[in-house]
Amino acid sequence: MKYIVLHKSSHRLRIRIPQCRMSLKEADIIEYYIRNIDNVRDVKIYDRTKDAVIIFNGSAEDMMKALTKALSSFSYDDEEICALVPEETGRALNRQYEDRLVMMTARHFLCKLFLPAPLKIARIIFKGIPFLLKGIKALMHEGLSVSVLDAVAIGVSIARKDYSTAGSIMQLLKTGELLEEWTRKKSINDLATSLSLNVDRVWLLTDEGEVSTDINKVSVGDEIIIRTSDIIPLDGVVVKGEATVNQASMTGESVPVLKKTDSYVYAGTVVDEGECIIRVTTVSGSGKYDKIVRMIEESEKLKSNTEAKAYHLADRLVPYSLAGSVLSYFFTRNVTKSLAFLMVDYSCAMKLSMPLSVLSAIKESGLNNISVKGGKFLEAMAEADTIVFDKTGTLTHAKPTLADIFVLGNKSPDEMLRLAACLEEHYPHSVATAIVHAAKEKGLVHDEMHSKVQYVVAHGVSSSVDGVKTVIGSYHFVVEDEKCSFPAGGEEIYHSIPSEYSRIFLGIDGKVEAVLCITDPLRDEAAKVISDLRELGIKNICMMTGDNKDTASEIAKKLQLTEYHAEVLPEDKASYIKEKRLAGHKVIMVGDGINDTPALSEADVGIAMSGGAAIAREISDITISSDDLSSLVTLRRISTALMDRIHSNYRFILGFNSLLILLGFAGIISPSASALLHNGSTILSGAKSMTPLLPEDKNAKN
Repeated sequence: MKYIVLHKSSHRLRIRIPQCRMSLKEADIIEYYIRNIDNVRDVKIYDRTKDAVIIFNGSAEDMMKALTKALSSFSYDDEEICALVPEETGRALNRQYEDRLVMMTARHFLCKLFLPAPLKIARIIFKGIPFLLKGIKALMHEGLSVSVLDAVAIGVSIARKDYSTAGSIMQLLKTGELLEEWTRKKSINDLATSLSLNVDRVWLLTDEGEVSTDINKVSVGDEIIIRTSDIIPLDGVVVKGEATVNQASMTGESVPVLKKTDSYVYAGTVVDEGECIIRVTTVSGSGKYDKIVRMIEESEKLKSNTEAKAYHLADRLVPYSLAGSVLSYFFTRNVTKSLAFLMVDYSCAMKLSMPLSVLSAIKESGLNNISVKGGKFLEAMAEADTIVFDKTGTLTHAKPTLADIFVLGNKSPDEMLRLAACLEEHYPHSVATAIVHAAKEKGLVHDEMHSKVQYVVAHGVSSSVDGVKTVIGSYHFVVEDEKCSFPAGGEEIYHSIPSEYSRIFLGIDGKVEAVLCITDPLRDEAAKVISDLRELGIKNICMMTGDNKDTASEIAKKLQLTEYHAEVLPEDKASYIKEKRLAGHKVIMVGDGINDTPALSEADVGIAMSGGAAIAREISDITISSDDLSSLVTLRRISTALMDRIHSNYRFILGFNSLLILLGFAGIISPSASALLHNGSTILSGAKSMTPLLPEDKNAKN
């Protein structure tokens, strides 16, 4: 595919794709294809003009070379390229509402300019009937509300033959409803996309045994294996085994449900405990998005407490507006002054600007590689004074490496590494991944050597190899729980291991045969992130880890943490967070592993790192997609700026509209001018709510 360069700067490129027309589907395909090119930070495709705006890292020349190379092999019909596009992108939704808004506005002004006066009056009266009926219905069932105020304002304007004002009020109300509906549906679309399952591979049962397979290659009728902590990636029926499944995300059930042979399981639910074989009934992409949308529509996660309070303030002010109107007429006998209280209400601006502010914050977070599942979590992020970090894969590097293997018995290091990798590959955690990767680098093939694998949360893995019990995990699990003892001379070797290493113990038939040493260096940005968070008002910064005290103490000292706790269990992390919350603190938990999930659920805001376990991402409230802790600082700034904007909008809407009421009552401005200024302030507050929350220099994408 060829392209034409329209504009080029240091980090921005605008190109045009020379084709007759571009469909919405084609725009999505090329957008997500370009997104996957190295160093591309963001892409926006304008299908009407066939233009693409590309934000990138590095030099413009390098970007153009990479773009030319990528587009030379591009085809809209390539199945691999089409697979890059999510189930829903929101482009069709946006186009639908853009067209509706344009048509509504154009129709209003065309009728206003060209319809004869009698037809114009008849049209306004006809359009006003639904508003009047809605106001009467609201008065009968809800009492005094904004709908009643709208109906009175429209009714009085028509009765006074002020048809222009009545028409303007109705047009604004309809525009506000359309924008509100668009905002809500777009919010749901964005959240559903971020919540869509991030499961790429499954364990497929074949004649040769378990085979790790791309989920897109699984067909209806295939059988897959699901174990403890796995997200069930596809709908299906259990054909063997038993498992308790947490399916609250789909059915709302709070207690895990036992699934046995012939039980149906849903994509997106999580295995709490057990193992089973599932026969697939629905392939990847079928119906998953719709289920998530329904789940979001039934939840209240979209609104923060502050947003909800501001959103409903308008209804609470209605009685005062009506009372002001009645009293004004009673004392002055002046309809114009009385109308000053009806021409202006607080609902339009509040119901438009508040959702747009939250949507803007969620979108801005997304541009910074942060997926937020609802406005309430941004509010909690802004108010939090305590943050708890997991260590491995969070404060430390996302990819720990195997530094050494200390063999305590008579086995070879390669033999121990092969066995460890075979066990660990079933339960992806950053440490397990390091062991599997080390075996792969050495070319050690580890076919399924074991029988049933059991994962013990925060402890390790237990299985059987050639009829012999084999365990791998922490000292607490292998030595204390499983009672594995050190062979002769092994304890001396163990005590000689440098203290900076994290240790993974491998026990075979009751003996500790090897200790795998993991080096887990701090992230380069960790110290600055901790410092920045402290400057942004987070007073208590704590690390909780299952690692040994020596390693934890060294890291806490380097990062100058408020406190740290080592050798803790998942329930210890959750208990600590619960205690802090009961003491009145707002708590953030940042983690990436299966063992972090109880704490992520307990915290006011659970934040998962993208490279961690799937269950952690599923349970978390916010997911950081980039491999950079600096996103936490960006998130805190966005959250704080959002709450400042909501409060600022709140004060502006109350102040400005109250001023209009006073000016109208004083006779300084007419009802028409008051309605015009009110409408203009509503549009202004809505437009302001969609502007970036952070300055460009602090809104750089990671």
